[in-house]
Amino acid sequence: QVRLVESGGGPVQAGGSLRLSCAASGYLVTDYCMGWFRQAPGKEREGVAIISTSGTYTNYADSVKGRFTISRDNAENTLYLQMNSLKPDDTAMYYCAAASTYCWLLSSTFRYWGQGAQVTVAS
Repeated sequence: QVRLVESGGGPVQAGGSLRLSCAASGYLVTDYCMGWFRQAPGKEREGVAIISTSGTYTNYADSVKGRFTISRDNAENTLYLQMNSLKPDDTAMYYCAAASTYCWLLSSTFRYWGQGAQVTVAS
């Protein structure tokens, strides 16, 4: 059974940093394209970052390029999202997800989802 558990969210001041973690079980993170998505109240879920099965390909939403970094620790079977220079607009519930077929920054292509971690950036 595939299970994804996010952690590391919380409140932070604008300009600060947070690192989200996503512990995977029931499969290997190297077997799936992994991604981070977020959803703010009243808005649609949007893709933040993805990393391919090999780890050699990453893609980011324009709004987070240069500030966020997605990475993976294969030994720990964990996905990370390092978030720097946070802005109030980054406030959202952040979800990690796994996709088995395509590796696109598109939520409909991801099959497995975590329960989410709240990130709140105060101005």
